[in-house]
Amino acid sequence: MTPPLWLVGSLSVLALAGCRSEPEQKLAATNATTLPAASPASSPLDGTHPVSGLPVVPLEIRAGGKVHTFTVEVARSQDEQAYGLMNRQQLAPAEGMVFPFAPPRPASFWMKNTLIPLDMIFVRADGTIARIATAQPLSLKPVGVGEPVLAVLEIAGGRAAELGITADARVSWPGGPQR
Repeated sequence: MTPPLWLVGSLSVLALAGCRSEPEQKLAATNATTLPAASPASSPLDGTHPVSGLPVVPLEIRAGGKVHTFTVEVARSQDEQAYGLMNRQQLAPAEGMVFPFAPPRPASFWMKNTLIPLDMIFVRADGTIARIATAQPLSLKPVGVGEPVLAVLEIAGGRAAELGITADARVSWPGGPQR
């Protein structure tokens, strides 16, 4: 006796879905497309990024008596956060992406399909920086911090050191910690 066709189809779909780790399952739909590189002047007047379509907000980092201002994309949804800055070929020095979490939680990121080095800045709920890590392109090695954070900010790799941004500097943006 042959099993019903619907049963065979359902089992096939379940078997295929189980072949990927959870992060790969989240990214499977987005890996097929490659976004064009962002232009250095990327924030139009309507407040959305021309490449990702994500909302864009100003973000400030206060470090060493200086204020460094960035224009950042805000990745709020699980899909937006899973895709992040993948497939970008450049990131302007004053651009970035912030990944807010509600409530704060321990966070760990990898660089799958991310073509440029990034500084990952882990931000506590009070706006102070818990850790800055420079992540290498295409690495599958998790980069994290051992404490709950409100957000992770990604900027061009090496930029934090260039600007003198260190742990315990303060980060603020609309909808995030305030000065």
